[in-house]
Amino acid sequence: MNIEELQSTFRGRLILPDNSDYDKERQVWNGYIDKHPSLIAQCSGTADVIDAVKFARNNNIEVSVRGGGHNVAGTALVDDGMVIDLSRMRAVHVDAPKKLARVQGGATWGDLDRETQVFGLAAPGGVVSTTGVAGLTLGGGLGWLRKKHGLSCDNLHSVEIVTAEGNLLTASKTENPDLFWALRGGGGNFGVVTSFVFHLHEVGPTVMMCAIMYPVEIAERVLSTWKEFMISSSDEISAQALFWAIPDIEDFPEQARGKHVISITAMYAGDPDEGEKAFQQLRNIDEPVIDLSGKIPYAVANTMFDPFFPKHERYYYFKSQDLASLNKETMDFLIEAANDRPVDSMLFAIWHYGGKMNRVGSEDTAFGSRDTTFLFSVDSIWDDYSKSEEVISWSRDILDKAKEFSGDGMYVNFSGFGEEGEDLVQSAYGDNYDRLSKIKSKYDPDNFFHINQNIKPASS
Repeated sequence: MNIEELQSTFRGRLILPDNSDYDKERQVWNGYIDKHPSLIAQCSGTADVIDAVKFARNNNIEVSVRGGGHNVAGTALVDDGMVIDLSRMRAVHVDAPKKLARVQGGATWGDLDRETQVFGLAAPGGVVSTTGVAGLTLGGGLGWLRKKHGLSCDNLHSVEIVTAEGNLLTASKTENPDLFWALRGGGGNFGVVTSFVFHLHEVGPTVMMCAIMYPVEIAERVLSTWKEFMISSSDEISAQALFWAIPDIEDFPEQARGKHVISITAMYAGDPDEGEKAFQQLRNIDEPVIDLSGKIPYAVANTMFDPFFPKHERYYYFKSQDLASLNKETMDFLIEAANDRPVDSMLFAIWHYGGKMNRVGSEDTAFGSRDTTFLFSVDSIWDDYSKSEEVISWSRDILDKAKEFSGDGMYVNFSGFGEEGEDLVQSAYGDNYDRLSKIKSKYDPDNFFHINQNIKPASS
């Protein structure tokens, strides 16, 4: 690959396979991913992104786009092609009086939380601080504030995006509104988003977290109580139920380590004292194995899961399905499957939807699952590479069996390795898929950006 043309203007780093740090720079979050790009273009700013897109297009080079590099399928990388890498573009600027934040495309949610919490503000993000702002937002963005303030994509004010032609556009409700609609949930199909502007909300600095773990033997009672509690809960409460085995690490009491539990994790996005009262019912279902609930800084709450999802040290396969309901038959299936996990480090997560995120119309953004109440996600995590085939195969099999209890959709950010191709993407977007396909044909008719959960351009 002759990169002299690009080198003449590029201000960032151009990393080739013979660079001493090539192997380090091609790592992404998922240790299972092992791709070998021919060039990693670490952009210093929007001008570098424009030049990289034009260089790749003019030389017929396949591209991927890296923001935080947190996608399970490793779509941040491409074998034998070029990575347009935004990971050095992490600046955040907060306009506190207007409650807006401008965030570069390589920033993580930890970067954003750190700056916004100076002013007691937050944009709805995820539940792991090392997750990239770009990938999470473009796929929807489930997090601790989803019921109170909606998804990450629901809080977008505008974006700047470099299209497949190398043009820089602004997308908002008033500029290129069709593109703005598609970017709120439609993934990385439409270009390289170099910056996001988010609406901010008053959150923190202290929040009340529920983090209680019960013996898995009483899982049905815990799930039933949690389900009824969540259905009638206020918008301040966003929560999920997790089947898990407590790791053998010093962060947990010795007597609790290794025990299989069902955990309820929840945030109260309001007065922490009111949150403490609200969570009493969930904390008194039975005698817990351990209760880590308490009042903590909002930014710290967003790092609670970080130690269990380290970069490139473990192997990951996350995949999801909307649940048609969480009735007894569904609970029985989930409990039986959870007790049969091939490795203890695997998580079963049940996310409750509702509140603000479900009051947004299903056609108001590209995000497809506005009528869902519960999402089931198999979060497969393992440390022994030799078990990869077993774990992935088991995960797929369980999700296939779960279709008996499933709704029509899924969460595109939890889509495994995208094995089903277009069928999976159509399932994720439902009735919005055809509209997305038409917008794709307008802004990327040649499918230049296709290393993603790909939406095919509509035929003209």
